[in-house]
Amino acid sequence: MFLNRLAPLARSSGVVSIANAFKSLSLGAATPRTAPALTTLVSKTRFNSSLAAPLPSGSVVKAVNAQLASASESRLFAVVQLCGKQFKITSGDIIIVEGYWPPTNGDRIRLDKVLLAGGKDFSLIGRPLVPAGLVDVQATIIEKSLSHTKTHFRKKRRKQYMRINFFRAQQTMIRINSIELSEKGVPEQPRASREEGERFF
Repeated sequence: MFLNRLAPLARSSGVVSIANAFKSLSLGAATPRTAPALTTLVSKTRFNSSLAAPLPSGSVVKAVNAQLASASESRLFAVVQLCGKQFKITSGDIIIVEGYWPPTNGDRIRLDKVLLAGGKDFSLIGRPLVPAGLVDVQATIIEKSLSHTKTHFRKKRRKQYMRINFFRAQQTMIRINSIELSEKGVPEQPRASREEGERFF
């Protein structure tokens, strides 16, 4: 079935074999495990995007920094890790965290563990986290309460064993106030080469 999807690609691009179609679809070499913990910048190709044409990596960073300087980036989103779970958020969202969490109502917090951030034209991908200070996510605790009543039912057939328990879990409701990128912009990063001692094992 997957090969049927590649057949039109092979015909349209003049590729003779399916193996060559796979090569034409490849996105490059795999990222080494020993790569430094830097941010990867990915440019999304869209028809209405100012970054639609493929650009060299340095010019992508310059184009993104120009968007940030002119404040023309679209609504930003982020993926944050909070209490062991990941949430995709934008400004104005309300998320619910289950379990005990110390902050109280009205506390303003800053979410530090940002895994990914971006807008319509670009994405900043952390390895595993975006560098500190590059993305600022502000939030407010708006409610601490208990969840709806949940039922825990256990039964062993033919043993006259049946137990039913009811419980309510603690919940914290959080409003995302803002997601902002640093005014300094995205730092330029030199591309690492294999000659510098990187290994793929």
